[in-house]
Amino acid sequence: MKDDCEGTLHPKAIAGMKLFNAGKFFEAHEELEIAWLDEKGEVRNLYRGILQVGVMYLHVTRGNYQGAIKLYDRSMRWLKDWPDVCRGIQVGRLKSNAQNVMKVATQLGAERINEFDLSLLKPVEWNEKRIWICDRCGTEMHEKNCKVSCPNCGNRFDCSDLNIYFD
Repeated sequence: MKDDCEGTLHPKAIAGMKLFNAGKFFEAHEELEIAWLDEKGEVRNLYRGILQVGVMYLHVTRGNYQGAIKLYDRSMRWLKDWPDVCRGIQVGRLKSNAQNVMKVATQLGAERINEFDLSLLKPVEWNEKRIWICDRCGTEMHEKNCKVSCPNCGNRFDCSDLNIYFD
């Protein structure tokens, strides 16, 4: 899975995450589903996990306790093995946010799910462009062909090192 973290986000995934962050969870599902179906690599399952967190949030907003529980479990199956950051998406934060939502929903239970504080539904965080800052001199580094180099001091890393130093 880590290998699929290099590369760019599918345009429909970006559109879906923007809709997710606008609270339009059903519409986000539609866009993320297109990205999931179009994608050929393992990253498709990352999109699927994000999609299912969005549907879980939709169930919470509609007061569907059982649906929220079911979709939380599904989403975590798809998200559990991804690193904390993949293709600029803050996967670790998304999992943590979803876990917090489920904790509160579980405390409320089916009878009181309509009392859920919707401000707890946090957005998906991501960077469309990854920016690397040199740990030696503080200059913005440049990425090309799986190599990241500092134009100021010559410091270099390759893709396999990036998660160690920057994520």
